[in-house]
Amino acid sequence: MRAPLHLVFMGVSGSGKSTVARAVQQELGWEYAEGDDFHPPANVAKMRQGTPLTDADRWGWLESLAGWTAERDAKGEPTIIACSALRRAYRDVLRRGGEGTFFVHCTGDKHMILERMSAREHFMPPSLLESQLDILEPLEPDEQGMDVDPALAVDLIVAQVLDRIGLA
Repeated sequence: MRAPLHLVFMGVSGSGKSTVARAVQQELGWEYAEGDDFHPPANVAKMRQGTPLTDADRWGWLESLAGWTAERDAKGEPTIIACSALRRAYRDVLRRGGEGTFFVHCTGDKHMILERMSAREHFMPPSLLESQLDILEPLEPDEQGMDVDPALAVDLIVAQVLDRIGLA
């Protein structure tokens, strides 16, 4: 497999996508973007209040992430993003950022994820986990990507990802 230029670590809030993405970024040295940083203030306020985002809330956010990727893609620079990318339609937007986009879905036990969410400081309250799980669409067979278990040690997940993309 040709090494992808753009890795997107996806999953519900608390699934470990940012932790794993940063660990892979340290290994590869590719530029990293935290999807949460691209949310407009209105989205963050909505989530802080415990209100789930709608598709309408997400489109501009996803387009800005795709634009960030496209700028780097035009220069031949690989990227890493941590972004929920819960639905296929959202991933379709992110794929517009560059050819070779590869998704790493951090998917695991709901109770473990809820524990993680409860133990951290974040604008996304644990009460919104169920709304994310309700709309989550797993990767489909025709999508370039893989699933990883966030219960595993981070270094093991990093090794699995690097092996799968041919950069071990």
